[in-house]
Amino acid sequence: MAVKTGLLGGSFDPIHLAHISLARAAWQFLGLEEVQLIPAANPWQREPLAASSEHRLAMLEIASRHDAYLRINPIEITRGGASYTIATLRQLPRGPDYYWILGADQLVNFCTWDSWQEITQLVHLVVAQRPGSTLQAPAALTEQLARIGRSLIHLPFEPTAISATLIRERLASGESTAGLLDVAVEQYINENGLYQPPST
Repeated sequence: MAVKTGLLGGSFDPIHLAHISLARAAWQFLGLEEVQLIPAANPWQREPLAASSEHRLAMLEIASRHDAYLRINPIEITRGGASYTIATLRQLPRGPDYYWILGADQLVNFCTWDSWQEITQLVHLVVAQRPGSTLQAPAALTEQLARIGRSLIHLPFEPTAISATLIRERLASGESTAGLLDVAVEQYINENGLYQPPST
């Protein structure tokens, strides 16, 4: 039987407790061998990143230290440039059964992704609920999955309102981020002066 590998891409700017909870939920529910955390170099569909690749990788190392099934795959950072999921999937070694974990908010836009039809053939799509998002797949995606004999996997996951945007805003205004970040990640952020308001 092929090894089952989860793939969780993101900006991880910074990585927070909901990311780890999501990876754990997928690992348990799907019986995955490992979950690879894939930090984006330069996500093309969002704002520029606030922390450098080096800092984001360091925070990923800290946040994943207690979970043996978590692996950090810097493939997109090593490749550089705009981060396209399809380019990453084409680079991954053949063999494992890959499960791409995404939030319901990403599901809505999935058919805008570059070569999205090919993505559906390279991975099983696993979707988790996000606050304020519905688990309704675009019609084109539903049709494509039916065509290739696959289905969307719904991950039982309690949606949480934690977001990296909220964390960056709180840090910039000096508010508490208790319960949002791994304590050691929070310490790293403070020690390195990340996400501080721009000095005048």
